[in-house]
Amino acid sequence: MEKHLSANPESGKKFYQNFHDKGEIVMLNLLKFHEKADYTNLEQLQPNKEISGEEAYLLYMEKTLPELKKAGSRILYYGKSKDFLIGPEAEKWDAILLVEHESVVKFMEFAQNKDYLKNAGHRTAGLEDSRLLPSTEINLTPNIIHS
Repeated sequence: MEKHLSANPESGKKFYQNFHDKGEIVMLNLLKFHEKADYTNLEQLQPNKEISGEEAYLLYMEKTLPELKKAGSRILYYGKSKDFLIGPEAEKWDAILLVEHESVVKFMEFAQNKDYLKNAGHRTAGLEDSRLLPSTEINLTPNIIHS
């Protein structure tokens, strides 16, 4: 099964084209953690003791939060998950994260920030697989009222 830990150039291009003029975006993160964090090729970030993938991810979040705030972004929700109510039985996710960003431009500045990038390896060490789905809000009220 193919794993997904980072965007490829084509998906990044589509993301920019589809969302660059939409204002605020919310990113849905589906996260599957390694049982044990894998710091292969990331020895400079490796903690003194062995930690779980979830602990590595939480370390990433702790170090990323100041950079998120500087970029005008905020965490809307972080929670545990397990099985889908509606969805494939074989697909399992350990956690869900919703992050709101002021704009695509602000998100891209954040994602390329050197202070963010120096700690992003904790994310890589912690995650076995992930999904990142950008979205923009739609106001349903006018559609419901006029139906």
